[in-house]
Amino acid sequence: MLKVGLTGGVASGKSTVARLLRGHGAATLDADAVVEELYRPGAPGARAVAALFGPGVLGAAGGVERAALGALVLADAAARARLEAAVHPLVRERIAAWLAALAAAVRAPSVAVVEAALLVETGSFRDYQRLVVVGARLELRRARALRAGWPAARFDRTAAAQADDASRERAADYVVRNEGRVAELEAATAALWALLAEDAAAVAAGLPVPARGAG
Repeated sequence: MLKVGLTGGVASGKSTVARLLRGHGAATLDADAVVEELYRPGAPGARAVAALFGPGVLGAAGGVERAALGALVLADAAARARLEAAVHPLVRERIAAWLAALAAAVRAPSVAVVEAALLVETGSFRDYQRLVVVGARLELRRARALRAGWPAARFDRTAAAQADDASRERAADYVVRNEGRVAELEAATAALWALLAEDAAAVAAGLPVPARGAG
C-alpha cells in the first residue's frame, strides 16, 4: 500500500483533491478530523490542551473550543509550538494506527492518502512515501477564504503560521496547481492518480518507489 501525504496552504483546495482521489479509489483520512476527535471532552488532546492553556479554552462539556484556542496560538508562536509538541504526536499515532489497519485488511487499498495542513512544517511528511502539495497564489487563497466567510484577520494569521508554497513545493514529489476551473483541477488530479497508481504498483511488486520530484 502506497502511503501519501497531501498538504497545502489554507484554502488551497487540498480537501477537494482528497475527495477527487477518493473517487479514483484511494482511502483518505483528514487529519483535522483526527484532531476533532482528540479535542472531544475527556479525550487525550483535550486533556493536553487544558494542561497547557487552562480551562479557558474548553467548552462547558470539557471539549476544546477551537476558535478560542486558535485565537490564542495563532498570535503567539511560542504557544503554538507548545501546542504542536503536545498534540501532533497524538495525531501521528492515530494516523499510524489507521494506516496499519488498512494495510492489514484483507482487501487493502493500493493508495492511502492522509490530508494534513502542517506536514512540511512539522517534518511529518517523512512518514509517507509520497508528498503531494496543492498550491495556489496567496491572494487567490485569501479571496477564496473570504468568500467562504473567513474573517480576513483569521486568514492572515493562519497563512502566516504556515510555510509558504515555495517551501512546501521543495519537499514535494508532486505539485497540483489549483488556480483555474474545477474541470482543470479534476484533470490535474486524474493525472496525479495515474502517477500514484504507478508508484503503488511498484510497492505492490516489492520494488523501490521510483524517484520523483516536483521539479
